[in-house]
Amino acid sequence: MRNMQMIVPCLFGLEGLAGDELKRMNMENVRVEDRRVLFTGDENALAKANICLRTGERVMVVLAQFQAKSFEELFQGVLHTNLEDYIPGDGQFPVKGHCLNSQLMSTSDCQAIIKKAASRRLGEKYGVSWLPETGVKFQLHFTILNDQVTLSLDTSGQGLHKRGYRAVGNDAPLHETLAAGMIQLTRYRGREYFWDPFCGSGTIPIEAALIAKNRAPGLNRHFAAEEYPWMPASSWELAKEEAKDREFNGKYRILGSDNDPACVSLAFANARKAGVADAVTFQDGDATKMSLPCDGGILVCNPPYGERMMEVTSAQKLYGALGRHLKFANDWKQFVITSEPEFEHYFGRRADKKRKFYNGKIKCDYYMFTDNSRRKK
Repeated sequence: MRNMQMIVPCLFGLEGLAGDELKRMNMENVRVEDRRVLFTGDENALAKANICLRTGERVMVVLAQFQAKSFEELFQGVLHTNLEDYIPGDGQFPVKGHCLNSQLMSTSDCQAIIKKAASRRLGEKYGVSWLPETGVKFQLHFTILNDQVTLSLDTSGQGLHKRGYRAVGNDAPLHETLAAGMIQLTRYRGREYFWDPFCGSGTIPIEAALIAKNRAPGLNRHFAAEEYPWMPASSWELAKEEAKDREFNGKYRILGSDNDPACVSLAFANARKAGVADAVTFQDGDATKMSLPCDGGILVCNPPYGERMMEVTSAQKLYGALGRHLKFANDWKQFVITSEPEFEHYFGRRADKKRKFYNGKIKCDYYMFTDNSRRKK
């Protein structure tokens, strides 16, 4: 088993949550940075992180880190990286990445230089002048930040937010990783009633069910590193068995509702794919008019934004109607994500806490109304 430095890129605002997850997995040397978390571990840790992480976007192995202020320094840095330890002679190794605040700012030129250097390194090590690249894909990724180069190997393939249960979404789907992070911030563990009154394709209720059951989100999908010859099949088998052993089997009260019957049908189908149909209920309902499902619980929702699905004034009216409907729901902790900067004004009260996120490329605030005593006065 080898000891590797690994990077987990994250959506803005989820870094701390991903770091906490990795610490609970007993990963070593966990370090939280801007939009990423670093840790060290072996092949077993790599498999476990891919299968069990809820809030990370992917797991990448660091191959090299060095300074480069010129194309020649970039070329030499890659040329002296032990790529052959990870990429076989017939492996495909496409390159992608980005540059920021560096002497080298042309992403396409850096991409070409890294590809050229990697080809020479692997060609020399395997004693060939031409690499066929007909085998397994090994996606190389680079970042150049303040002239510091990090060259990594992607082990996830598709992003970890693609759990495998949502083949299609509604008009404005929420990233599964963001939904999981929003739920984690409520401290929901499956005991309270959980309700999403704008469920859409069901992402938030499904992620709540996965958390309640303590089910690893990556159990039903494939990862790129499963094809890597240096990754033992036993690492994946061990991670999956351990994850299944940690699952809970209980009765949960999780409701998703939406005023669009097509969304409700889609949410049902996605819950079945996720294997949590026994833990979630979906129904038609107008969030601003339907009766509260019980006296108290946790409400988490991603209502329509004016800039994406509705006119701004329509969205603002919706927030006002929702606030009035929930005004006396004192035993409900309420959590709402939206891009509307004046949401609190339209909703009718100030949040106890706010947290900044990005839903795709849209800057949002996550409003948390948790202090019931203030509302009862």
